[in-house]
Amino acid sequence: MGDLLHNPYFATAAYYAVTGLAMIVFLSLFELVTRYQVWEELKKGNLAVGLATGGKIFGIANIFRYSISEHVSIGQALIWGTFGYVLLLVSYFIFEFMTPGYKIDDEIAKGNLAIGFIAMMISIGFSYVIGASLVR
Repeated sequence: MGDLLHNPYFATAAYYAVTGLAMIVFLSLFELVTRYQVWEELKKGNLAVGLATGGKIFGIANIFRYSISEHVSIGQALIWGTFGYVLLLVSYFIFEFMTPGYKIDDEIAKGNLAIGFIAMMISIGFSYVIGASLVR
């Protein structure tokens, strides 16, 4: 397998596949911890959910971008990407904790664009911090 990863086409396809599967798993986990049904809300056109979910997608992809560039094997990239995802998930819970006057998920489900935007920016911002720290 190591020799195949020296082929840039195979390596790109392999990292793409692993990251794609991780994205599906991690978005499913986010779906489990939110109080609203992401895909149902998106179908209804809830832009706040779209912003928050888009931020999560970008955040996960950005963490994996750093992880892939900093680690020499798919296994290491996956392990560090998963660790980065856990930290991103913690960021989500901290955001919820920092707003005791209302529930973030309830506001996003109601279509509150301001909260959806801030949720997106937290995911994106923390993904850069987390990603930059994923060094060899």
